[in-house]
Amino acid sequence: MNFLAHLLLAGDDEGLRLGAMLGDFVRGNPRDLNLSAETHKGILLHRFIDQHIDSLPEVAHLRAQFSPPFRRYAGIIIDLAFDHELALRWAEYSKCTLEQFDSEVRELLARHQEVLPAELHAFMRYADKRGLFATYREEDEILFSLCGLGRRLSRSNPLHRVGEIWHELKPTLSVGFSTVFPKVQQRATAWLGEPGMISPGN
Repeated sequence: MNFLAHLLLAGDDEGLRLGAMLGDFVRGNPRDLNLSAETHKGILLHRFIDQHIDSLPEVAHLRAQFSPPFRRYAGIIIDLAFDHELALRWAEYSKCTLEQFDSEVRELLARHQEVLPAELHAFMRYADKRGLFATYREEDEILFSLCGLGRRLSRSNPLHRVGEIWHELKPTLSVGFSTVFPKVQQRATAWLGEPGMISPGN
């Protein structure tokens, strides 16, 4: 899952949402950081969701639909495609508009800017410039984001060429989202109600 899905799955709690955003930028045990208990939990939820997604046979099936050289990067493409599908169907999952949600996320990060790592500050400057997360509805924005991700990877990759396969795979990715996201949403809700959550790998 990418940022938009992680934020939605974190629910309305401010600490959980902050943790959802920090999840891709924090390594090790989040309890070693000077963060609230709910933010710790949000980071752990982010990790749990990523681990759970990777274990789903439906996602393995989606990855298998990609031919080389794209298959190696299928997980990245699926993550962005799922955020695209979520943005398109936002009204099915949230009572507020995507634009309102987008604004709430920015206000939350502004309130906690002192704990945000430099990489997250840099991402949000990019997000402000591109109009994310609301513009995740647009296919061109998803393809642009994939190109940007490809430039930041250390090895040569085909992410700048996803447009070549996008329209062929988009129906499959759309159906995959319809199957996978409700399951992940249900599992994330259950995880939040479980005592003694631990970070995967810790």
